Amino acid sequence: MVLHTGQPSPSFTGTDEQGNRRSLVDYRGRWLLLYFYPKDDTSGCTAQACGFRDRSVELQGKVEILGVSADSVESHLTFKTKYSLPFPLLADTDRTIIQTYGATKEELGKRVSFLIDPEGVIRKIYTGIDCEKHAEQVVQDMKDFIGMT
Repeated sequence: MVLHTGQPSPSFTGTDEQGNRRSLVDYRGRWLLLYFYPKDDTSGCTAQACGFRDRSVELQGKVEILGVSADSVESHLTFKTKYSLPFPLLADTDRTIIQTYGATKEELGKRVSFLIDPEGVIRKIYTGIDCEKHAEQVVQDMKDFIGMT
């Protein structure tokens, strides 16, 4: 499935690192950055996640962050704990969400993010992501979308 800006985001339900079920509908009324990454605790994925962690105070109350990869619940818990990540990570071990969002790339997932508005509409799709600068780009885009200061 090829997704485009301006279209409704596909629904999903997955399990986070704490064993909690999370769905798109849970984020209705709030901005959501749904970011897909290849693998826990690899250099690029760690840089990307820590970038969001480091900008979390700026983003708090403006946009929710939800990471997704095919890693297990246990792997996500270890990764989240090791780097003190303040946002949930979905364990999409059967790759259903990854496939629905077109974030597939051979064995590992593809690095792609979706900025979804409070009505569930995709407002921006990030591809060709620079792991070190992705959080900064999201902060800037949120300033553009909602006048965040």
